[in-house]
Amino acid sequence: MSDNNRVIIFDTTLRDGEQSPGASMTKDEKLRVAKQLEKMRVDVIEAGFAIASPGDFESVQSIANTVKDSTVCSLSRALDADIDRAGEALKNANSGRIHTFIATSPIHMQYKLQMEPDQVVAQAVHAVKRARNLIDDVEFSLEDASRSELDFMCRIIEAVIDAGARTINIPDTVGYAVPEEFGHTIGQLIERIPNSDKAIFSVHCHNDLGLAVANSLAAVQAGARQVECTINGLGERAGNASLEEIVMAIRTRQDRLGVSTGLDTTQIVPASRLVSSVTGFPVQPNKAIVGANAFAHESGIHQDGVLKHRETYEIMTAQDVGWKTNRMVMGKHSGRAAFRSRLEELGTTFASDKELNDAFAHFKDLADKKHEIFDEDLVALVSDTRATASNEKFKLSSISVTSQTGETPVAKVVLTVNDVEYNAESEGGGPVDAAFKAIESIANSGASLQIYSVNAVTEGTDSQGEVTVRLENGGRIVNGLGADTDIIIASAKAYVHALNMLDANIEKAHPQV
Repeated sequence: MSDNNRVIIFDTTLRDGEQSPGASMTKDEKLRVAKQLEKMRVDVIEAGFAIASPGDFESVQSIANTVKDSTVCSLSRALDADIDRAGEALKNANSGRIHTFIATSPIHMQYKLQMEPDQVVAQAVHAVKRARNLIDDVEFSLEDASRSELDFMCRIIEAVIDAGARTINIPDTVGYAVPEEFGHTIGQLIERIPNSDKAIFSVHCHNDLGLAVANSLAAVQAGARQVECTINGLGERAGNASLEEIVMAIRTRQDRLGVSTGLDTTQIVPASRLVSSVTGFPVQPNKAIVGANAFAHESGIHQDGVLKHRETYEIMTAQDVGWKTNRMVMGKHSGRAAFRSRLEELGTTFASDKELNDAFAHFKDLADKKHEIFDEDLVALVSDTRATASNEKFKLSSISVTSQTGETPVAKVVLTVNDVEYNAESEGGGPVDAAFKAIESIANSGASLQIYSVNAVTEGTDSQGEVTVRLENGGRIVNGLGADTDIIIASAKAYVHALNMLDANIEKAHPQV
């Protein structure tokens, strides 16, 4: 297809996706995800918000220095300090972009910015010009565009295009739009703005009403040629438009949409599982494209139809998006080289021989418990190893749980705190509850449990259980991860990891700060 019919995929998992409560990622985790996005051939990776914190600056800088095949982007407000910090983080990027924004809706201009419309236009133009002095590729966003006045949007967009913005992003910041209305707005902007042909129009839709994907596709039909989205629809509040749904809708319905993307769709499921593992946000089984049930058929009528002709009940193949492909079964006889090679193929590299050796030792332990080890096991194993190895004030030394019919479950825990061992015993409503109470009686963190979720990594009763524990303390929310073939041990690991995350006090990066 011609360039005019190619949709640019702008992934903001590492920036907007990370704003989900508890979804903060370390620099290493962000880099792992960025490499997978590059492998998937994502056009633009929004790596973070450089001025938000030293950690986010380092993450953007590290990704900019590493990723070569995708454009690396940093968000910035329309402020000199933000723009300069973004430019500094991106200075060694093979292809970099500064994404600057300012609010344009009457309610935001009056109450948040406390600025007159003329001041907002002047600030936007100044920001774009300053960014263009640092980098060629500048994107400008109109925050809360779906509640902004059309005439004012035309005015400010024309001005920032003249100032050098190459991409104009129209966000549905609060998830307020509906498809027909949103598509009409995009069409009107492109038609009415005299210099609209000098920029690519983009959309960034939130899912508060469950319409983010529908709104994005309506915008594409109206002429938008960039979609901002996230893996698994991750994002603050109800999330963002889901990358996998956008991309596969475009691919499956080219007859209707008439556009294409450049993504390697076979990398969608690996990317989904990596992001789920890193953030601790499990993918619901009935999630489109990447859910465990997305290509499952239980109805006898459906099964019969699929067996006779797949397209009777499937509009795409599981292999198209990475299910059941490139899976190497490994076991206890597999060597270190094969282990390392397979993980590199899955987008995971090791910073040192020690890190490799620790992960390989965990792999051998798992191989003694589980006959066949699949790619999903390896991703979970590495995440668990890194969770155990980092920020370790608390270490789980041992745990034993007694649970039987008619008796109250009892957990005995040995927890190391700053290299000193402590023992505790607690009863609970169940074995996991007893284990958590025993750990907490030692840690005395005062944290409250927000979410406890268990996800089977692969099929079978010998599958690893991957557990997510979300704790909240003093307004801080963290996710702890743990994986093991024993679900009680996995749960204890996840709780201890969450305690260590709270103790580390990693600064959260939000564009709102």
